[in-house]
Amino acid sequence: EVQLVESGGGLVQAGGSLRLSCKVSGFRFGGYDDGYDIGWFRQAPGKEREGVACIRNTDTYYSDSVKGRFTISRDSAENTVHLEMRNLKPEDTAVYYCALDWPRLSLAIMDPFAYDDWGQGTQVTVSL
Repeated sequence: EVQLVESGGGLVQAGGSLRLSCKVSGFRFGGYDDGYDIGWFRQAPGKEREGVACIRNTDTYYSDSVKGRFTISRDSAENTVHLEMRNLKPEDTAVYYCALDWPRLSLAIMDPFAYDDWGQGTQVTVSL
């Protein structure tokens, strides 16, 4: 059974930084292409869940709203995916989820509906 557990959320002032982590069990990161995608998504109150940052093979993908501020990385030794968030803005406030698409069945890497396994989410709140 695949399990994803997020950590690292919290309350931060605008302009601050946070680092989210997602520990994956039941699935082992292997070589560069094991036919899976993994990424971070977020959902703000009253809004749809949206893709934030994802990894496919050695390529990274970002939404326009976070490009240049967020960095996704994968630690294969720890089977963990991180999201470094800098220069946070109040509009980044949301519940952040880690998700895995394995086996990869969709080319739409930033589409939440392509992902089958999800973590429970971690709250990120950015104050003025």
